[in-house]
Amino acid sequence: MSQTCAFVRLIYPDRRFQMERRRFSMIRFLAALAVLTAPVTLPAWAQQSQGTDITNAIFKNRSGDCADYIGDYTATVEDIQKQTKYQSQVKIVADDETCTIASNGTPNHDFNGATARFANDFKPLVSEFQVPRNPQKAAKTTPLGQRAYNAVLFNGVPVDLLSAGCYRPNGPRADKNGNVLAGCTARDPWLIDPPSYDKYFGVDLHNAHTQPDGRYHYHSNPNALFVDREFTEPSPVIGFASDGFPIFGSIFKDDSGKIRAAVSGYELKTQDRPAPPNGPGGKPDGTYIDDYTFTGNGDLDECNGMTVDGQYGYYITSTYPWIMNCYAGTPNPSFQK
Repeated sequence: MSQTCAFVRLIYPDRRFQMERRRFSMIRFLAALAVLTAPVTLPAWAQQSQGTDITNAIFKNRSGDCADYIGDYTATVEDIQKQTKYQSQVKIVADDETCTIASNGTPNHDFNGATARFANDFKPLVSEFQVPRNPQKAAKTTPLGQRAYNAVLFNGVPVDLLSAGCYRPNGPRADKNGNVLAGCTARDPWLIDPPSYDKYFGVDLHNAHTQPDGRYHYHSNPNALFVDREFTEPSPVIGFASDGFPIFGSIFKDDSGKIRAAVSGYELKTQDRPAPPNGPGGKPDGTYIDDYTFTGNGDLDECNGMTVDGQYGYYITSTYPWIMNCYAGTPNPSFQK
């Protein structure tokens, strides 16, 4: 497979053999990943390893079937501030019902650039996510939570959209705006939206930073894997949500045949926030999730998804909710933290 990622699909005729081969292959892969959990500077001779090199790759495939992406993928990248090289490894396998995406949590692009302020040092961490191949919309949507990752991209890095920060002026570590950056639950009012408060969360140019255990994760557009400024063709699939629906880049072909960026159905509220101590006061500016309301005036539904050419999926947007706001299907428990 080239860097344009025309993925090859493998089909095994016997289901029992398929399941055993999948299990054995994944066990071997996870064992191999265990040796990559310490930061090392790779010598030149070791920077080429088995698997397709997806360093800074731009994807092309638009298939909604995760099995169309099975394979072994690798990349060599740098923690820029630490001047440390890492090797990313991703393996995708599939059976009739499920895809398994395993990785060492290292992106396929350089990270932690000059403008980032990671609170914790990056650490490669092995993860394994199961994605249903034939997702169905549920009778009702499921809200996002803080106890599970929302999605995984093809470079093996998870998406974790909700912060643990909120408006809590009496908190012991409240900043000058009355906000704390940790300790809040998804049920708390005035939860901070990380992309709108990114200078405090210390994200890098890929809208990502590290958790206390060192895991790298995205809070919005990864600014990688697809091109969002060229309107010559619709965006590819760049990963899958935990309910099995694909995540597309930002560009699609609308009913008139125009190729353009998908527009979120959320808008800022027009009424001022409640004044302290009942709220942060002031005009809604996107700092908090509660600053937004769903109007339905865009292309996308409340979960930030739509159906194009018979395929439902979530779309990257330039405004809230950035990737997704809820699950249209049933989240897989393998995404639990």
